[in-house]
Amino acid sequence: MSKRDYYELLEVAKDASDREIKKAYKRLAMKFHPDRTKGDKEKEETFKQIKEAYEVLMDDQKRAAYDQYGHAAFEQGGMGGGGGFGGGGADFGDIFGDVFGDIFGGGRRGGGGGGQRARRGSDLRYNLEMSLEEAVRGKSVEIKVPTYVQCEPCNGSGAKKGTQPKTCSTCHGHGQVQMRQGMFAVQQTCPSCNGKGSVISDPCNSCHGQGRVQKTKTLNAKIPSGVDTGDRIRLTGEGEAGEQGAPAGDLYVQVHVKDHPIFVRDENNLYCEMPISFSTAALGGEIEVPTLEGKVKLKVPKETQTGKMFRLRGKGVKSVRSHSIGDLMCKVVVETPINLTGDQVDLLRQLESKMSTSSKKHSPKETGFFDSVKKFFDDLKS
Repeated sequence: MSKRDYYELLEVAKDASDREIKKAYKRLAMKFHPDRTKGDKEKEETFKQIKEAYEVLMDDQKRAAYDQYGHAAFEQGGMGGGGGFGGGGADFGDIFGDVFGDIFGGGRRGGGGGGQRARRGSDLRYNLEMSLEEAVRGKSVEIKVPTYVQCEPCNGSGAKKGTQPKTCSTCHGHGQVQMRQGMFAVQQTCPSCNGKGSVISDPCNSCHGQGRVQKTKTLNAKIPSGVDTGDRIRLTGEGEAGEQGAPAGDLYVQVHVKDHPIFVRDENNLYCEMPISFSTAALGGEIEVPTLEGKVKLKVPKETQTGKMFRLRGKGVKSVRSHSIGDLMCKVVVETPINLTGDQVDLLRQLESKMSTSSKKHSPKETGFFDSVKKFFDDLKS
């Protein structure tokens, strides 16, 4: 059979990428592989040429030579000759594994001790309770975390000092073994090394081959100002150490701000309720309002109603994510006096008596409310 153009054989364009060439090769190899064609010599020869084309076009140097000189580039031993292209071709199980590796994201592991990559250590979470003042100002805290740390005697390898893990004799370092069933080959994790590609014949006495030991670590964590409940601070590499020298996970400090006896926080704003006397609400006056920075004066205008909200700008919380500062929202609540003396009761009754003669003037909300109630019942009767 005469040699055909490599690009034509693989059914790809001359400017095809490596990915496109590999995809085309897998598709054609599945179709023409000798394990599937059952003695068809013509198709077997086609497969050999497909494999030859693939190996040339996937090698940048050989591809450049082919693009310039064609098949003549490999005659008389040029570019290493074509000796590597003969024979029965690639193992069908390898091609099958490659196809399914692409689908599921795994890919076939190469030789030479590839093995599974050691698994990274687990991430950890530490719950930290803080007062509102601490969260607003920020602080450094010392925390104790029970975790796994790298074993010092073996430096995390899991092998006894002076020795090293050895390449697994079952999978030869691949971490995978193949079980063949007719034309299919199933790839499984190596049972001897559990996919690591290596085994420890003489484990470390301290960690018993794990490469890590349990220990309570003491860490200093800097909590930035402005954090709130639900915020997390990540300490990179302070989680559990991985097995046999694998990287450590991260530690996440989860912030929870305790309830405050005065303030309620909503993002960058603070809210509080301030009780005022009946006389202050009616006549006006000046009251002291607490803030996180100390007391400030607030002028209450006369005839202030309960529930009135006053805004104190810039007396809230500075955001951890920006430089903006929230406000303090102060809600005044008119407090009803209790434990009155007889004289005080008499004075209030005199006041009520004098005000009742002109209630519309002194209590407009009350008058308006009862007018609405009267209208409501009149409408029900009609």
